[in-house]
Amino acid sequence: MPDASELPSLDLCAQEPIRIPGGIQPHGALLFLDEADFAVLQYSANVDAVLGGLIVDDGGSKVIEPGAFASLRSDLAAWLKRPDDSFEQSILIGNNRHHVSAQRTPQGLMLEFEPASAHGGNEAHYAKLRRFVDNAESYQGTLELADAVAREVRDLTGFNRVMIYRFNEQWDGTVIAEDGDGTLPSYLDLRFPATDIPVQARELYLQNRIRLIPNATYEPVPLVPTFSPVDRQPTDLGSSALRSVSPIHLEYMRNMGTAASMSISLIVDGKLWGLISCHNAEPLHVPPPVRNAAEFLGRIVSQQIAGFDRTNESRQRLGFKQIETELIAYVSRAASFQQGLVERPRQWLGITNAQGASVITEDMVLATGSVPPSTAMRELATWLHGLKLNGPYSTDNLAAAWSGGSAIADLASGLLAVPISSLHPSFIMWFRPEVVRTVNWGGDPKKPSVSEVDMRIHPRKSFETWKENVRDHSAPWSTAEIQSAGEFRNAVVNFVLKRAEERAELAEELQRSNKELESFSYSISHDLRAPFRHILGYAQLLDEEEAELKSISRHYLAGISNAALSAGQLVDDLLRFSQLGRASLNMSSIDMQKVAGEVRRSFDNMTEERRIEWRIGTLPDGYGDAALVRQAIYNLADNAVKYTRDRDPAIIEIEGHEEGNTTIYTVRDNGVGFDMAYGGKLFQVFQRLHHIEDFEGTGIGLALTKRIIDRHGGSIRAEGKLNEGASFSFTLPKPKKGRAAK
Repeated sequence: MPDASELPSLDLCAQEPIRIPGGIQPHGALLFLDEADFAVLQYSANVDAVLGGLIVDDGGSKVIEPGAFASLRSDLAAWLKRPDDSFEQSILIGNNRHHVSAQRTPQGLMLEFEPASAHGGNEAHYAKLRRFVDNAESYQGTLELADAVAREVRDLTGFNRVMIYRFNEQWDGTVIAEDGDGTLPSYLDLRFPATDIPVQARELYLQNRIRLIPNATYEPVPLVPTFSPVDRQPTDLGSSALRSVSPIHLEYMRNMGTAASMSISLIVDGKLWGLISCHNAEPLHVPPPVRNAAEFLGRIVSQQIAGFDRTNESRQRLGFKQIETELIAYVSRAASFQQGLVERPRQWLGITNAQGASVITEDMVLATGSVPPSTAMRELATWLHGLKLNGPYSTDNLAAAWSGGSAIADLASGLLAVPISSLHPSFIMWFRPEVVRTVNWGGDPKKPSVSEVDMRIHPRKSFETWKENVRDHSAPWSTAEIQSAGEFRNAVVNFVLKRAEERAELAEELQRSNKELESFSYSISHDLRAPFRHILGYAQLLDEEEAELKSISRHYLAGISNAALSAGQLVDDLLRFSQLGRASLNMSSIDMQKVAGEVRRSFDNMTEERRIEWRIGTLPDGYGDAALVRQAIYNLADNAVKYTRDRDPAIIEIEGHEEGNTTIYTVRDNGVGFDMAYGGKLFQVFQRLHHIEDFEGTGIGLALTKRIIDRHGGSIRAEGKLNEGASFSFTLPKPKKGRAAK
């Protein structure tokens, strides 16, 4: 015997030729006629038994008895001139009345006959339908409507049990409503696998909105001849109400304890939404007028469901649009759209009713709510980028779609993502956590369906409730939520493009202005150096030549010299500041331990009369322009020496450490410190937090230091407290991979 894994599955039913079964059910008869002369092309083998007297032999072939067919022939001829309408009639054949319907097919004019019955009149059916339509507007939602439909269809048809069966995205079906008389067991809330109704069966449900099987133990009636005389191919009975069904389905019915069944399709927006499924414990024939009423009821219900869906979707979309408008308005005023999203977490999550959200770009990952680790989100973005998405991507089972999904299922079983760049793995993502739930199946959906005895496909025999714990799934994303994400993405992309254009124009203007300012600063600084040197020189000469000057005059001369010296130093600093924006960087690896030692020694002669305790830690190497980085360290150390003048001992610390892709260096002192409320002024030109009378300086040193660090792509920050010292830290990016440090 083969292994169970080698046995064919019930999916093979999808390959069964159910459109061309070669026969019909025996409760009616079928004819194929030539449209030109109404000659009989093909017929069911029971035509004589069902339509005795209508068909006669004529030299070995079957023809319709001219007298009996006269009226029907005339009506069919008139109908063929306007075949868009359906053809249904009640005609008398011999002493029996039959219901006849006609359809045009490529293989001939197909006529189907069923015995007519006195099962209610059209007036009674119309009254029932009118009553249902009158009440339809009072139903609050799909479930209440489904309950009413189940009751109405059972009252109309007389079946023991009527179920409303809804498909999900995987085509599993769940019984959402049921009405029964207790003869058959209840299947309410049970789920049935997609394999119970294969793909081609679902396609036929779209073509034929109603299908009846009056007796699950019937013997099919073959067609004569077997193949269509028109094209010598098997006869396509896909549109036939009498079409014989799969023997596997009949066995399925018998295993379920059902002797008769009828299905009415619920079609919403061209898609099979679900079924009205009717079952009876005993054989039951539902005559065509009743079936027509039931089929019409199914159309009404389908439209009502579509109305509910559209109303709910419109209500949702309106709510999402209001949130989107509010969020975009705020984002447009933020420094960046990423920052704007993070600062409005409620609206960001509300765009899709998510529990977590993130925005991933080349240089950052920002998030809010419950989200996976940043590394996982970057890997997910890379995977999504490989899908070449042009719009939203959604799944409520990320583990099934992406290999890394299982590891983050608790936070991100559900993913809704939109791309914001076609070149880079940049996305806005929304997440939903895993929702562990129990699904009640109508029997084990995974049970093998092939008998090891006869090696034939068999449907399952047990429909007892079979519970399954479903994991790695989130609450599903609705159509409105997916559309909301897509519309928000379009708004963000348009905003980013507009902001990029504005920034490009602004950057061009700023670049031009900066060049003009640098040129002006350079010219002014260069031209002022000589006059200040002349003032200082003449003051010194006057002091030397005039030996008999009064002490007060010499005091004035000293003031002139000091002022000229300070002005000259200021001009030199301004010149260096302006030149820094023009000079190119000579990037290389820097021995920061050596630089710190040199800076420390440069203060030895200036601080001989002071007690300074230098604490230089182990400094990792940096990467940058060695001369400029040395200048930055010197400026910070000079600042520390200056503002610890009143401390004994003065303590100055220089330390550093690596953190990610950057190296951080800190210069700390125990000097006078500063008030953090005014810390934003520290790095501006000419801004001072202490009086010049108390501490000398030009007010450019820290601004110059910041410009050096900015040129290197790093950052600088200051922390301080009055009378407790200050700490200045700056970062230097490490060289990118593939770039060798010189």
